Amino acid sequence: MKCFRIPGGVLVVAEGDITEAKVDAIVNAANSQLWMGGGVAGAIKRKGGVGIEEEAVKKGPVPVGEAVVTSAGKLKAKYVIHAPTMEYPAMKIPLENAMKATKAALEEAVQLGVSSIAFPAMGAGVGGLSIIEVSEAMAKVLLETDHPEIVVFIAYGRNAYNEMLAGVSKVLGESKCPDARIF
Repeated sequence: MKCFRIPGGVLVVAEGDITEAKVDAIVNAANSQLWMGGGVAGAIKRKGGVGIEEEAVKKGPVPVGEAVVTSAGKLKAKYVIHAPTMEYPAMKIPLENAMKATKAALEEAVQLGVSSIAFPAMGAGVGGLSIIEVSEAMAKVLLETDHPEIVVFIAYGRNAYNEMLAGVSKVLGESKCPDARIF
């Protein structure tokens, strides 16, 4: 786990399971229909309960660049922020979609008034983007957008963590603050 100082708070880059993060809100890199099948969405639904998907679908469809909030069911977080990166499940997406979704999730978190939020690599995996390029883009969006005091980028697995850290470091340089505990 590495921590970076950012204007108005800290960014923590961690390896772990986003469904176990002790934060106020976690982000689901959703599709516009808000169906929660595989990847991070599937993990959120399995651990948090099908009620999260049922609540989300009632708020859809949601275009890329917007986000909606649901409860977090049985998860440690209080909320799930569903930020579409694609219109339909399993679409390959441009990097711009990941950036729009990241910004929308941050804006929603600020409106909610949460102090901490955790993100997966938005648009990596099914979306087809590399973790390094997505993490770099997400860090840039974070610097340009109001955000909660604690922002966490969580990678699932050691290789993904190393790639995420590389992308963030391209934008923010060296880790400059004590590590935070989010699991």
